Amino acid sequence: MTGTGGEEMGVQAARSRALAVLRVRSRALAVALLPAAAAVILLAGGATGHLTGGVWDALRWVVSVLALLVLAAAAAVALVVARARPAVTPTVTVDEESAPDLYGMVRDLADRLDVPAPSAIALTPDCDSWLEDRTHPAHGRPPPAAEPDGATLPGGPAPRRGDAAPVLVIGSPFLWWMRVGELRAVLAPVVAGTGPSAHPDIAAARRFIRGLDAAAAVVSAGGRRGPLSRAVHGGLGRVVRLLLRGCRVHAAEMERGVAWAAAERAQAVDYGVRIVAQEQVGLAYAGWDRLLTRVALPAWRMGRWPARLDVGVVAALTELSRRDRLAEGFASRLGERPACDLLEEPGAMDEAVSLLAARLFHGGPSGASPDWSPVGWDDYPEEVVDRTWRTDAARLHRVLDALGVRRAAGHTAPGTGGPTLARVLDHLTTPADEASPGALSTPAPAAAPDPAEAPNPAAAPDPATAPGAASTRAHAAEPVEPAGRAEPPGSAEPAGGDGSVTRTGSPADAAPHRPPAPAHGDHDTHGGHLATHPHVAQPDAAHLEADLPGGDSDDPPGHRRATPATPAAAPTPAAAPAVDEADDEADDDDLAGTTARGAALAAGLSAQLAREEAEASVTGAGAPDAPPAAAAPTAGPAPDPALWDDRALPLLPLQPPRTGREILTAHVTAMVCCAAMDTAGAVPALDWLDGPSLLFDGVRAADLAPSVLTLVETGDPGPLRTWMTELGIRPEKPVRLV
Repeated sequence: MTGTGGEEMGVQAARSRALAVLRVRSRALAVALLPAAAAVILLAGGATGHLTGGVWDALRWVVSVLALLVLAAAAAVALVVARARPAVTPTVTVDEESAPDLYGMVRDLADRLDVPAPSAIALTPDCDSWLEDRTHPAHGRPPPAAEPDGATLPGGPAPRRGDAAPVLVIGSPFLWWMRVGELRAVLAPVVAGTGPSAHPDIAAARRFIRGLDAAAAVVSAGGRRGPLSRAVHGGLGRVVRLLLRGCRVHAAEMERGVAWAAAERAQAVDYGVRIVAQEQVGLAYAGWDRLLTRVALPAWRMGRWPARLDVGVVAALTELSRRDRLAEGFASRLGERPACDLLEEPGAMDEAVSLLAARLFHGGPSGASPDWSPVGWDDYPEEVVDRTWRTDAARLHRVLDALGVRRAAGHTAPGTGGPTLARVLDHLTTPADEASPGALSTPAPAAAPDPAEAPNPAAAPDPATAPGAASTRAHAAEPVEPAGRAEPPGSAEPAGGDGSVTRTGSPADAAPHRPPAPAHGDHDTHGGHLATHPHVAQPDAAHLEADLPGGDSDDPPGHRRATPATPAAAPTPAAAPAVDEADDEADDDDLAGTTARGAALAAGLSAQLAREEAEASVTGAGAPDAPPAAAAPTAGPAPDPALWDDRALPLLPLQPPRTGREILTAHVTAMVCCAAMDTAGAVPALDWLDGPSLLFDGVRAADLAPSVLTLVETGDPGPLRTWMTELGIRPEKPVRLV
């Protein structure tokens, strides 16, 4: 059913499910009042002389005490539910003064849809848009509702918090990549969700679900001391979870009904444009995902954060449209007016969103500092790519020193003790007497030192004082492409199956999932049911070649999102040994196909990285040797401080810990790149889709990744030496480190 009839059917279905949720609340209240009602009856019977005798007196005492206990427990649950702060998404609020055209477009859209306009607009660093209720007192003062002229008098009563419309949250990549008409079409089903949200029964049901959700997170938080406190919170948690289980199905169906109604209402507004705009939603997600994992992550690890991520999205998508035949024609849209023109100061807004993205995905500080400073795209090759490679190369040589590998390799000129690529090649090369079928088997446990013991800090130069000291935040020259991500939604792939109208407005018009809220354990407060939205995916070894500077970058990038799943809880002290043993077994399996020397070097690099990360977690999020900020941070919008829970950062780490094979491969690649820059005139560069890259005479170097993998896995330097000879790289020459 379509049109007004379909809309009414959706509202009726949502309202019936909302009433079912409220009935669960009423039944819980009735159960809590039942012992008190029985006690009142017994007390009244005794006062009137009808229920007298020893048995009735004892029963009155028992029931009265039970009623007091039940009422106390019910009051405690109600207090926790009322005082718990519902989780909300960290965003950057867009004031109306800084985006009058954007607010005007949204209000005009609401007028055409005949629904209340959103109370405010905010930006999030993700490819999604949704409505978010922030009427809880803990979320700050409610924004004033837009009223027609003359509707209110000066000095009149302020609008009630419960009457405030939800906040419209827009993914910042949409503003920079989409055109104004496309953004309007994508936002139509989202804005249409404000109509059903204003229904009293639906609003009351959502408030009840959000309160239970927040209370469940509060009572499940760790750190409780004393058996009495743990027992009380355990009892409260069981009651809250029981109520949530009773509401789960009804809440999900209520949101589906609201999504149905909003989708039907939005069909009359820009429906044809919306079909085309959905293609841009998927493309924007592909470019954003690639930009974060390949370009932003190496900078964050160096203590630098790109200050114009959204501008980078446009550059990345333009490059993608050039390489990918499926994206032909998308670049021609750039002549139309971009949606970011609706902002008065798009540069300041982009910087605020970029800093928010760094905090969400990496856990950086809340503002610029000497060890956490912004970097422009023009400075990225020198400040990030070059420093990352030289940092990794310095770490590689420190570990070789700790393992006792001699400084002067066989091809090094006499008297030269500087770090050379030849030293690395000679160490990883399998000797002729070991080049047998059994030489590549799993190394004996004694051959690979334990990461907790090697290298010895006393034997290795101190990272903070030794020449070539490296940044403690740098990990590798090339981030590994996460796998396990779902294909971005397009016009032919419905999304929003959970029915969360506050986010998608329509199953057919949904955008990718947004990040989870920062507080109270990833509890989603927008769909009326518990859910998590991890942005994390596992590394894919099949994409390792494309991640290295010599990898093939002409293939279209994969962009798959992991299926939402509850994050694994931190291991308890009792379970920690088992977890460590499992990690050791996984490392052994990863290094089973490498040589004994490669396994030992990978173990030393892993241990060194672990120590540096531990030091960085104590001293701060930035790198100790990061260059100071060029200037004070620009005054402008900033992430909403009331929405932060710094204890939970990063909320969405982009990558899990890398394996020993990946760490060793990245460090050897970095050393090769340093030698190419210092001896063959190569230069570091930024590839918008693949991140750090190496250029020879303006052409990207190719075939480096397979050669490095051959050296790491088999100990055969032949392909790599052939590649270097063709490009004129001198492995015996010392290179400059950080």
